[in-house]
Amino acid sequence: MNDVWSRKGILSPSLISCCDLCNLERCVQTLETAGIDMLHVDILDGHFSPSMPLGLDTVAQLRSRTALPFDVHLMATENDFFVDELLRAGADQIVFHAETEPNLDYQLNQIHAAGVRAGIALRPATPLSVLEYVLEKCDAVLLMLINPGYAQCRSEGQVPYAARKVRELRAMIRERGLSTKIILDGRISRQDLASYIPDGLADIFVAGSTCLNRQELAASAAALVQYRDTLL
Repeated sequence: MNDVWSRKGILSPSLISCCDLCNLERCVQTLETAGIDMLHVDILDGHFSPSMPLGLDTVAQLRSRTALPFDVHLMATENDFFVDELLRAGADQIVFHAETEPNLDYQLNQIHAAGVRAGIALRPATPLSVLEYVLEKCDAVLLMLINPGYAQCRSEGQVPYAARKVRELRAMIRERGLSTKIILDGRISRQDLASYIPDGLADIFVAGSTCLNRQELAASAAALVQYRDTLL
């Protein structure tokens, strides 16, 4: 499982966007069979974003039902409780938001101490400068390309400065000689894969309803994997 983090163009479907939550285990098995690399697990507290679609107990139970890594995106105003619970639930990577965490260095240390990959997530308008002194400790940085909480608003597209932010973050990582992964989240399309995979500008792509069809999950997931493979 560990070698998944070294792959190019990792596909990480969002459970809450792609799966029928009443048949979550079956959907995850479908994704695994299709050749998906890992699962993107969004955990929301109802304050950071007005939604709580996936519970901690569900994540813990799902852990024993799939071998796919859990890439957790924590969206909470108070991170400590959720980080502790997610570590117990078997998360393989936890990224939390810089906007709500007053002690970035401490939280990264806590997650790493449990032997779990750690990283920081940024809202679209949050500047990369917040990473200045902690980037070396980040296994991953998640860039939100749409504003959190508005995924159901079809008029809410990727922010116009998305590509510039991705390129500037990649430049920071390369200049420091780091292996930090870049995760892109928000209206990810096949065009995004084509734009960012060949030159290694981004590493992990959170697949949602823009490129996966919940009603035809097996076929759309297999087709997306096949398309990704043509870009490698």
